[in-house]
Amino acid sequence: MNPESSPSTPSQYSVQAAQAAAGGKGAIQAVFDPATGQANATLLGDFLWTNVNFGEAVTEPMTPLAWSVLEFTLDDWIFLPGYATTGNIGGCPYLNISALAALYLALGRSRDDFLARLEGTLYLRLPDDVDIPRIPLNLAGIAAGLAQVARVQRKYRQGVKALPAYLAANPDSCRLLTERITATGSGRALAALWQQELKPHVKHGVWVVLGTVDYATGDTMALRRELIALLGPEDAHILMANVGAADATLPSLGPLVGLAQLARGEVSREAYLAHYGHRGPHEFEISVPRPAEDPGWLDLQLAQLRESPVDPEALLARQRQAFAAAWERLNALPARQAIGIRHRIVENARRARLREEARSEYVRDRWLVRRFAVRAGELTGLGDDVFYLTLPEVLGLLEGDASAIPTIPARRQTHLRYQALPPYPQVIRGPFDPFQWAADPRRRSDIFDAHAPLAARAPATGDLTVLAGSPAAAGRVEGLVRRLDRAEDGPQLQPGEVLVTALTDIAWTPLFARAAAIVTDIGAPLSHAAIVARELGIPAVVGCGDATVRLHTGDRVRVDGSRGTVEILNR
Repeated sequence: MNPESSPSTPSQYSVQAAQAAAGGKGAIQAVFDPATGQANATLLGDFLWTNVNFGEAVTEPMTPLAWSVLEFTLDDWIFLPGYATTGNIGGCPYLNISALAALYLALGRSRDDFLARLEGTLYLRLPDDVDIPRIPLNLAGIAAGLAQVARVQRKYRQGVKALPAYLAANPDSCRLLTERITATGSGRALAALWQQELKPHVKHGVWVVLGTVDYATGDTMALRRELIALLGPEDAHILMANVGAADATLPSLGPLVGLAQLARGEVSREAYLAHYGHRGPHEFEISVPRPAEDPGWLDLQLAQLRESPVDPEALLARQRQAFAAAWERLNALPARQAIGIRHRIVENARRARLREEARSEYVRDRWLVRRFAVRAGELTGLGDDVFYLTLPEVLGLLEGDASAIPTIPARRQTHLRYQALPPYPQVIRGPFDPFQWAADPRRRSDIFDAHAPLAARAPATGDLTVLAGSPAAAGRVEGLVRRLDRAEDGPQLQPGEVLVTALTDIAWTPLFARAAAIVTDIGAPLSHAAIVARELGIPAVVGCGDATVRLHTGDRVRVDGSRGTVEILNR
């Protein structure tokens, strides 16, 4: 759709309207216009936002219901009172870096110290010339912020403590709650089930995940840097891999390994779907059916596997051998250097497994929310239109308040217009209109700064033939680029090609074993693409910013996963 074809654009959704939608509180909030479904948290002030952390989980603009569910789950994940940690920009969730950095900066800590401290959580590589706008804090504001951070840290610890019970009980809990949803015969009963059982269940799960992610990432980046200094990037990457246990498949690799087992007749379709049927494309978009709901999805995956046979278990076995060899080289170092770091490698792998297992079960919780929404659509007669209401509106509708229904057509149209746009910049500062940005031929896909002429920015490497990103998985290969926008286009990827895409989620995992290397716009050493590539021994460079703009299918490139560079050899 032509961005100019509609008389209503986000630029006309004024700051005054945004503040009214936010309740006049002046804090960073979702800034959702109920009449049109437009959302733009950048209108409330000069803040720095990033979607890098969210990008792999939310790969397209969300429906209003999917966003409001995400907002509900994170409404108490607050580090600075009065400022929500997340905001909705054109249907996509972004983290408010200004709110996260405010206490650090107010206490005299540096910008670089803040970025280093949260590197494993934010996945953010911020260019030196991009400022983090400050939120001024007086002594009372600092004290309130410190108290709030202490509360968050306490909830993190409680979440980690609850993790074993959550992992053990969640599959059965979701199955039983799904049966309760299906058996519910009235809107009021379904609303009551949400308030009394579903809401606390989902809220508990999100704090388990948040706590586990914080617990699992604390030492990872420092350990990685130390291993590089001791052994070089190749061995460092190998030692940081091998996260999957010998007797269990890492959840991020489960769909790929399970698919190969299914193709060989070692597991049944029912067993595969029971283990992995909740994992698939657009996992945080609750309007999208899960693989377990769509028998055709599994048939398509099997057909693709038959056309391009891969053996992920052989790749994993090769990586285990490489790990054993790197471990021996580590043991050959002086004891004072190796003894402490060996324990940290083992502990880091254990925590990384816990992080992946917690994420997988939380995705199962999101599927539970989808089932609630589908049942709400059935009971109210709205069907799929229910996804264009917010969670409070759905609950109100179940109780008999239908006042939001007339807004659905406009919201559906807005959502379609958002989906037609290219992926938004990973970093945004200041007021941002996604439609105006998309219409600008000079736009950058990595950074938008309303205060700086981004067209004047040079590539990070200073060389137009070289892209720089995060070194995610070691190895150096040359190959032809296959640029893909969606996992559904995976059949186009030929064995030995370099997969280039904006980002990956678990739906891309079956493609990894066919690729010679992985290159992404969004990502970091702990992102999905990096973890899966390391486990399989596939070179990867992630977080390049604008790889999908500068690389095209058919380009020949050299990918160096140790240095984090992609060199364009010829076109």
